[in-house]
Amino acid sequence: MLCSARICGCTVSERVSINIRKDLYEKAKKYVEEQGGFSSVEELVEFVLEEVLSEEPAEQVFSEEEEEKVKERLRSLGYI
Repeated sequence: MLCSARICGCTVSERVSINIRKDLYEKAKKYVEEQGGFSSVEELVEFVLEEVLSEEPAEQVFSEEEEEKVKERLRSLGYI
């Protein structure tokens, strides 16, 4: 996974510190260790913040009409 600093062009000197609850940090650390894909908690936090704060709107997977067709099919199959 690329460091977001490489994507946005910022340097280490342009970084700031934040404080989070210790239990949340420990969960993030465990996630990084078990799931892989991130080299550090800081990289995970940067990735999550970039995703949440992205200016691009979330893609809608189905149109409303398509979603209704899926719901109708699920109803006919007895799932909902």
